[in-house]
Amino acid sequence: MSLIVFGSLNLDLVARSPRLPLPGETILGEGFEMLPGGKGANQAVAVARLGAPTAMVGRVGRDAFGDRLRNALDADGVQTHGIVIDDDHPTGIALITVAQSGENTIVVVPGANGAIAPSDLDHLATLLPGAKGLLLQLEIPLPAVMAAAQRARAAGVWVMLDPAPAPAAFPAELYAAINILTPNQPEAEQLLGAPIHTLTDAQAAACALRDRGVNTAIITLGDRGVVYATAQQTGHMPAFAVPVVDTVAAGDAFNGGLAVALREGQPLTDAIAWASATAAIAVTQPGAQPSLPLRSQVQAFLATQGRPH
Repeated sequence: MSLIVFGSLNLDLVARSPRLPLPGETILGEGFEMLPGGKGANQAVAVARLGAPTAMVGRVGRDAFGDRLRNALDADGVQTHGIVIDDDHPTGIALITVAQSGENTIVVVPGANGAIAPSDLDHLATLLPGAKGLLLQLEIPLPAVMAAAQRARAAGVWVMLDPAPAPAAFPAELYAAINILTPNQPEAEQLLGAPIHTLTDAQAAACALRDRGVNTAIITLGDRGVVYATAQQTGHMPAFAVPVVDTVAAGDAFNGGLAVALREGQPLTDAIAWASATAAIAVTQPGAQPSLPLRSQVQAFLATQGRPH
């Protein structure tokens, strides 16, 4: 059974610089690229490269950027019939600055992503009968995310939500429609309205998110690894130690890896290890979609590294 990704498609306009500029500061960059991106499209590519049948639902403009994004997905074997070409809005873009340290800042201009309509949910509905899981993010309107999650759950399809970017107000009823919630540390802090300083704080935060109605809460903590909470278990898994080049697709790689492993029936801790390996490989390469690894690369990485400890 397939995995569906309902979400954003952006063209990433990436500038590389020695460091991130301070507010009001101009610094000289070291390079510029235009790369296919958007959290939705990134996760679709991550899933497809790991060997799972994948369908993308979303919107692009009727422009060269939109053509480029659809062609990139086609090249990775993602089914693109659910992508609407919008005559009234341009393709979304993301302005990304990447420092030599791998840190990044991102400004997203939604374009067609912000015009998701009930008809897009109808495209999604046609795919749900043959699906195992639905991956969602928050670069499309929140009401559409809510409706998609509810339709998937009604169809017996599990739902994974990456709450990025974290909204100022997260609807309480959305938690109950989510099987797996995967915020990073800042997103978890935004959702809960409380800082996370220690691993103990992070574990408590994962449990607090479960208390709001999700089945499984997984918080990614960068180089401190991952904490998780389910009804049966809580825990922490350290990160793999790798040289960091670019973290822009780390979360998308993690979500794609996690979804594929769960689709294959791996136990949660094995799935988190698989997802962590996928993300670890991604941060060693520049760019969003160009950094996402193939299944054979993840398998070789885990064979060499084992599970982080």
